[in-house]
Amino acid sequence: MARGNLIAAIAMTEPGTGSDLPSMRTTARPDGDHYVINGSKTFISNGSLANLICLAAKTNTEVAPFRGISMIIVETADLPGYRVGSPLEKIGMQGQDTCEIFFENVRVPKANLLGPCEGHGLMQMTEQLPYERLAISAKALATAERALALTTDYVKERAAFGQSILDFQNTRFKLAECKSAMHIGRVFLNDCIQRCITGRIDDMTAAIAKLWFTDTEWKVVDTCLQLHGGYGYMLEYAIARIWTDSRVQRIYGGTNEIMHEIIASTL
Repeated sequence: MARGNLIAAIAMTEPGTGSDLPSMRTTARPDGDHYVINGSKTFISNGSLANLICLAAKTNTEVAPFRGISMIIVETADLPGYRVGSPLEKIGMQGQDTCEIFFENVRVPKANLLGPCEGHGLMQMTEQLPYERLAISAKALATAERALALTTDYVKERAAFGQSILDFQNTRFKLAECKSAMHIGRVFLNDCIQRCITGRIDDMTAAIAKLWFTDTEWKVVDTCLQLHGGYGYMLEYAIARIWTDSRVQRIYGGTNEIMHEIIASTL
C-alpha cells in the first residue's frame, strides 16, 4: 500500500443497514482452509479501484450479532465471484470513487482473518472510530476555515448599491459569527488532537467533536454560500463545490443522530 501497488478499501456498510453494523447480512462461512463469502456492501470508497478490501462479515450467525462479526482481508485481483458495481452518482465529492461491491461464493483463505481469532470484528471497527471521527472533525474545521477565507475575499471585491458587500453590517456580523466559531473550534480541536496523541481520546469526546464540527461546518459553509449570492450556486465557484461536498460530513463516520445517542448515553 505504501508503494502504491495496492489500493485499499474498508467494506462495512450494507444496503438497508447504514450505521446498524450488527445487522449486516454478509457472511463468511468456514469451509476447510477457506471462508466462502456471500453478500454485498455499498458506499464503498475506493470500491472500483481497490484490490485489497478489509471486509466486515459474519463468521458465526449462531451467536449474538456483536460477537459473530469478523474482519477478513480480501485481495480482489482475478478473484472468482467478486464483482464491482457501477460508480454511484453522488451530489458531492465527485472526485471520490464510491460504489457497491458483491460477493458470490467468494473463497478466501482463513489465514486472511484479521486478528488472532474470529468474532472481534465489531470491536476492531469501533475501537478506531474515535480516530476516524477526529479526522472528520479536522476536515470539517479546515473546510469551514477555507470557506470563510474565500468568502472574506469575495465580499471585499464584490460591490452592491455603491459599496462593497463587506460594508454592509449584516455581512460583517455574519462573518464575525463564523470567525468566532472557527476560533473556538480550533482550540477544541487542538485539545482533541493532544488527547488522541496521548491515548486519552474517548468515545464521548470524539462524538461531541464530530457532531459539533460537522454541524458548524455546514452552518458556516451555508452562510458563506449565501454571501456569494447567485454566484454561490454556480459550480465554477469553489464555494459551491465546498457546499455540496460538505453535506455528507454529517452522515458518514456515524450519522450525527448516532453521535447524539452516544453523548446522551453518558448523561
